[in-house]
Amino acid sequence: MQYHCLVYFDPKLAFNGSPESNAVMADIGPHTAELKASGHLISHFPLNMPSEAITVTTRDGKMSTTDGPFIETREMLGGLVVIEARDLNEALRIAGDMPHARLGHIEVRPAIDFTKPRPKL
Repeated sequence: MQYHCLVYFDPKLAFNGSPESNAVMADIGPHTAELKASGHLISHFPLNMPSEAITVTTRDGKMSTTDGPFIETREMLGGLVVIEARDLNEALRIAGDMPHARLGHIEVRPAIDFTKPRPKL
């Protein structure tokens, strides 16, 4: 089953040049290669800073745009990692091993298969 790992972190911690942040950044490339070799990595999408974002909204057929992220928070969404795992427990173990988890947090969600019935609310 596929799981989406949403990577959140405070850029002031991640990019401050401290030994801890430098170690985490140095570990990301090798860890990504290990995930790929294991067959767990489907894809990954690092994101630029929120200041580069443009939010798009369409209401009543009219599109509008706003510079920057929709909400202001200390932590930012820094990327999306799509993984393959047997079950949620394996997905959580994989996410917990990601270097990013040492500086921020990772939200793990099962992917939705739109060929199947929608989840009940």
